[in-house]
Amino acid sequence: MSKPQLTIEYCPRCGWLLRAAWLAQELLTTFSDDVSAVALAPAQESGRFQIRTDEHLLWCRKRDGGFPQPAELKRRVRDAVCPDKPLGHSDKTSSTERRE
Repeated sequence: MSKPQLTIEYCPRCGWLLRAAWLAQELLTTFSDDVSAVALAPAQESGRFQIRTDEHLLWCRKRDGGFPQPAELKRRVRDAVCPDKPLGHSDKTSSTERRE
C-alpha cells in the first residue's frame, strides 16, 4: 500500500508561503514515516489556503474559519492517514476547544 501525499495549497499573492512551509515542516516532523510527501502548491484562486490528502480535504481556510493550529491539523491528518498513531500532547484538546 502506498503512502498518501499531503498538499498545502496557499495563495502566493496573500503572502502565505511561509505559513504553508511552517505547517509542512510540522507535518513532516510528525508524519515522516506515514506520508510520501508534503507538497506546497501555489493556488490559482486568491485567498485559498487548503490542506488535503490524496482523497480528503482536511482544512479549508474559508470553510473552517481561518488557519489551522498545528495540533488540530495534526489530529485531522492522523485521523485520515494513520488513525492509531498517538500524537502525545497534540491529542489533548485546548481549553477553548472544550468550551465549544
